[in-house]
Amino acid sequence: MGGEEYTSWRNHFLLLLDRIPTPIAVCRADGEVTVANPAMAAEWGTAPGRLRGRNLQELFRPRAVGRLDLHIEALRLGRRPRHPIEVRWVTGADGTEREGELLVDPVGDAFPANPMLLAILRVRTEPAHRPVEPMAEVSVVEGNILALAAAGATTAAIGKAVGLTVDGVNYHLTRLTRRWRVPNRTALVAKAYVLGVLSTREWPPAPAPQRARGACRSTQSPHIPPGRTR
Repeated sequence: MGGEEYTSWRNHFLLLLDRIPTPIAVCRADGEVTVANPAMAAEWGTAPGRLRGRNLQELFRPRAVGRLDLHIEALRLGRRPRHPIEVRWVTGADGTEREGELLVDPVGDAFPANPMLLAILRVRTEPAHRPVEPMAEVSVVEGNILALAAAGATTAAIGKAVGLTVDGVNYHLTRLTRRWRVPNRTALVAKAYVLGVLSTREWPPAPAPQRARGACRSTQSPHIPPGRTR
């Protein structure tokens, strides 16, 4: 292939690579990136040229320790492992950890002497393991207020049951609403169940066992004065 023909072919290849929405990089046999398309660079919130010279082993963290090293070494020696590598990486845009599969293959035939590698990244749209929201601790009074609210008691009825004024009950409800960043009492009760503050196995609602700060308490639901529920 002559010089002009090679230059023309390379330009067409780079133009095509730029238009592919899948993250792709071309690397040397040791994993050093020589070309990356915009989709690959976007995973780190940078321009394609800034990935040039960086290494796949630096950019990605495989789930199995050493798996990427072994995969690249096998390709360098002329073998063609076909299984994708499960990897993680931290995006440059907001520091979020993402997960996906990295498929690394030689470009053309695999020659033992330093083949060029094509790295294709399949990004998972959703994390494989969503973080579990931490369980929250509440005081005994807060737990009882939430249980009564979940049962549909009015603010006045909640106050009578726990020995507080209406203003006192509203103070605790407002404090919990702000702490858990929810818009209203309905959402507050829902989040109390999600966080494990209220038991999901009892009716009338009751605080979950061993969740109140500084006290051991029964899981029995606090008393709701008759005729005071909504």
